[in-house]
Parts: sequence; C-alpha cells; structure tokens
Amino acid sequence: MAKLPVAGRVKTRLGREIGMVRAAWWMRHQLTRRVRDLTDPRWDTLLAVDPLPALASPALPAIPRLPQGRGDLGGRMARLLAGQGPVVLIGGDIPGVTKNHIQRAFRALGTSDFTLGPATDGGFWMAGHANRRPLPPRLFQSVRWSTEHALSDSMATLGDRTVSLTDTLADIDTAADLARFPATAPARHVRPVP
Repeated sequence: MAKLPVAGRVKTRLGREIGMVRAAWWMRHQLTRRVRDLTDPRWDTLLAVDPLPALASPALPAIPRLPQGRGDLGGRMARLLAGQGPVVLIGGDIPGVTKNHIQRAFRALGTSDFTLGPATDGGFWMAGHANRRPLPPRLFQSVRWSTEHALSDSMATLGDRTVSLTDTLADIDTAADLARFPATAPARHVRPVP
C-alpha cells in the first residue's frame, strides 16, 4: 500500500523534520526498493495506490496497480483484504522487510484467520487475511492510527477470528526512525519529484 510520492502528500510527519521534498524522494526510492526486493514467483505483487490518479503515475514502480479506494486507512485495508485466497498487505515504509518475512506471513495464514506484523512503535507493518471466513463486520473501525494503540485497537476489531503475530519490524515516521536505517536516508541535496 502506498501513496503517490508527492511532496506534502506523503510521509508528512517525516517531511516536517527533514523537508517535504526529501521525504517524498525517500518514499519514492523506498517503494522501488521494496518492489524489487519483495517480488517473488511464490506470490503476486501488486501496488495498492492512493489517490486514484496514481494508477497511471510514472513516479511509482512499474508493476500491476489497483486503487485503495475511498475512506480511512482501516476501510481501505479491509477492502484490500477481502479477496480470493490469502492476502498480505504491507506498507511501503518498512526498510527491514524481506521475502522471508512475507513468506512467514503467508505461512501463518495456513493456521490463522489473520496475521499481523507488529511495528516497534505500537502499530503494525503488515496485515494478512486467509479469506476462509468473511471479514469481521467492524474490522479496523475506531482504530487510533499513527499511535502506540494501533495494533491493540486493530486486534480488538478481529472478534472471534484467530490471529498470529509475526516478526516485529520498524517503520519510518520520523527523522529518528530514518537514522536507524542510514543506507536508506535521502541525500542532502535532492531535486523535487516530478
């Protein structure tokens, strides 16, 4: 899942600290790396984008794309999780994720209705659904996104569904987060994203 990497529209918390252009540049290159590093013949890799015009944007990696649709993050995620067969969603801002993490998420869906990958900040970097049962009716409603409560609030919406927690990884929301991954940091002098 990703937003179109345009300054002022993506990674705004990070952008307030390092500049909106640098934050958008980081996101654009991060998405390209993630797609390159995570594409695998064992699963289909798609990019769920927001907003809708991003479907045709050359600023995103050249892989199949689908719209996230309207609504808050929870509503968009729920729509994307309701599909045929197991589905695993990840954010584009997880520099430590590998194919092994994705494989473990799919494996967890063999025995659980849902799998979530906790993030170090109390949120989660990954959500997966086995699609053996319908989604819970209140899935991801009333979640306090971008807080340390996002994971626990989300788990509370799963009702009687079984859930497996996988690896804990870090996402990038602030300059301090970015400092933990220096190889992914944007250069000091970056041209604006077209």
